[in-house]
Amino acid sequence: MVKSEIIDLQNIWKTYKMGEVEVNALRGVSLAINQGEFVAITGASGSGKSTMMNLVGCLDLPTKGIIYLDSKDISQLGESELAQIRGKKIGFIFQQFHLIPTLSAVENVMLPLEFQDIPTDTAKKKATEILHKVGLGDRIEHLPSQLSGGEQQRVAIARSLSNNPDVILADEPTGNLDSIAGANVLNLLQTLWKKEGKTIIMVTHDLKLASHAKRIVQLKDGQILKSQNFHQLKIYE
Repeated sequence: MVKSEIIDLQNIWKTYKMGEVEVNALRGVSLAINQGEFVAITGASGSGKSTMMNLVGCLDLPTKGIIYLDSKDISQLGESELAQIRGKKIGFIFQQFHLIPTLSAVENVMLPLEFQDIPTDTAKKKATEILHKVGLGDRIEHLPSQLSGGEQQRVAIARSLSNNPDVILADEPTGNLDSIAGANVLNLLQTLWKKEGKTIIMVTHDLKLASHAKRIVQLKDGQILKSQNFHQLKIYE
């Protein structure tokens, strides 16, 4: 079976101006990610991990280079077009859960659906189904303050799944969790990858966390140092 590339970065540069100084957060990065891959992007602070995630996630545009998402060039699109793509194709999981504290679990998961003009009844039914899938069927009416950290992150994962995205971007998804809750979240990501064929891109500085991915991409000083399957990996400082 021929693997299809869902994300393709070609010679990507991202330059930030800080006063009169220019900082190259990414320098000529090229990377292809296939549909259904689980890829971890690693590197020390300042290596360019977050910048790459923002570009892949249609949250920012490159200074130079081309980004293809599902064969569509997104590197020159306007904000409204990027927002539409984000809403339909990409699910986000952050270290901070970013749940709205006054909304119940099911209402938080419904939000992306309602942004896509899905009727409320339909949105609630789908959100409830997803919360059952992530093991929170008995917590759907609870507020975030009534949930543990691990449960809040599972609500965030459910929210990321609400529009059935092709790609899930996870930024340090276990960073605020204890070891048991973190393991549960990683198991859930593995299930989404292996059983549902989701493309998972996880950004982390933690190589132990990254070892759960199929492929690890190491960044250093805005460039790719290594990109290979975990069992082949040698760590370069």
